[in-house]
Amino acid sequence: MKAIEIKNLTKKFDHLVAVDNVSLSIDYGEIFALLGPNGAGKTTIMNILSTLLEPTSGNARVNGYDVVEEASKVRESIGIVFQDPSLDDRLTARENLDIHGRLYHMGKEERAKRIDEVLEMVELKERKNDAVRTFSGGMKRRLEIARGLMHRPKVIFLDEPTLGLDPQTRRHIWDYIKKLREEGMTVMLTTHYMEEADELADRVAIIDKGKIVALGTPSSLKDSLGGDVIRIRCDRCKEMADILQKNGFNARIIDEEVILNVEGAEKVIPKIFSISKNIEIYSVMYKEPSLEDVFIKYTGKAYREESPDGMANIRIRLRR
Repeated sequence: MKAIEIKNLTKKFDHLVAVDNVSLSIDYGEIFALLGPNGAGKTTIMNILSTLLEPTSGNARVNGYDVVEEASKVRESIGIVFQDPSLDDRLTARENLDIHGRLYHMGKEERAKRIDEVLEMVELKERKNDAVRTFSGGMKRRLEIARGLMHRPKVIFLDEPTLGLDPQTRRHIWDYIKKLREEGMTVMLTTHYMEEADELADRVAIIDKGKIVALGTPSSLKDSLGGDVIRIRCDRCKEMADILQKNGFNARIIDEEVILNVEGAEKVIPKIFSISKNIEIYSVMYKEPSLEDVFIKYTGKAYREESPDGMANIRIRLRR
């Protein structure tokens, strides 16, 4: 039995198809990431799996339970951290967790023990009696993760777990998520951060406009592109792409850049300049393939959610 099984899942809102015939399965103990831009359908899938929405068609099972027919059993066996804050900031950290434990019919002694355990895991034990309104954004996110773990779920859903957090806090959250895998918990997370999916996930499903366009381990997805990625900014992209095509390169134009995948970029770049004739080249950039490049390959468009910082390992700027 799989931790999560989805078959031909579709969700429509009037004329909008938010999830379009999605099928996938997730093993127990796996960290699985749904990666895609805002509005791609990630949260809708997660809301269906956590029984907050019913599918228009298709079916899904979590821990062996049907998300529609056995919704209450699904809810008993999962934890969830919502994208939007859902803590009561007038209560203390302990009180927020205690209420959650009561909702899951945990006994008094069990609640007290588990509160200390999960707060220690997310390094908030010393703040358990402080009002949540005094917490930073990162501390609140850690507390929400702790709350999702209170009743020892078999599967936990994390919807954009590091959205809006600074890079240092984001990496701390990543460490906590990795600990969940070490404990054998199944984690399904949504994210629009390429680096997050690459760092955390055993497998990644890239989703765009409600469809899964690529699925695999981060390394296999990047390896599928083959070689390095070259990006060229120039004054006549169409003409440059045609020239490269005629010389045996698979070039395409994305957002006013010519993009191609090659083996041995260092040897290819001089040839690009030699065959480009009178085209003015503003910059040539090359790097190893990333999940962004996988997204571009399967959707034909740039992934705008990724910060441009880390785009290139080497950048060559020349004007002629």
